Amino acid sequence: MERRSAIRHLVFITGGILLLPSCKNTPGRASIQLRNIEINADEEELLSEIAATIIPKTDTPGAKETGAHLFVLKMLDDCYEKEDQEKFIAGLNRIQADAKKQFGNPFSKCSEKQRSKMLESIENDKNIPSETLYFYEIMKERTIQGYMNSQYVMTNLVIYEIIPRIPYNGYAPA
Repeated sequence: MERRSAIRHLVFITGGILLLPSCKNTPGRASIQLRNIEINADEEELLSEIAATIIPKTDTPGAKETGAHLFVLKMLDDCYEKEDQEKFIAGLNRIQADAKKQFGNPFSKCSEKQRSKMLESIENDKNIPSETLYFYEIMKERTIQGYMNSQYVMTNLVIYEIIPRIPYNGYAPA
């Protein structure tokens, strides 16, 4: 083997070894890259189930299918202060603990009826802990925002008009 081809092979192998860890999604971590908050895969799954309860799948995709929970995470990571992020995570953990206490299962293992009942009680009850209420308000607001700005909604449900109520006619005389 020539020296040049051996060096070239060595460079390719070294590059592959250096590139390989970035290609693998580390188990237990969130599926998107976040700079300021630490979310594991279980917490991300919980967020997706809460988003799916807020906007469920019907004949159109729900919040989980459009990735609205990822929008919530990205907004939380980029736009909220550190103490707000910590309060959000504390509320998320509190909801999980309350679901286990109330139904004997984690939130993601509860039935749709139990999930809806739990979120309705958060929305209607006045004796909810502040971090749970804070979490729910942000989650609901950002889930709706993320869903309404999703590719599916913007391309299939919203009809774009250049000027509202006046149809565009490209053949109209000038």
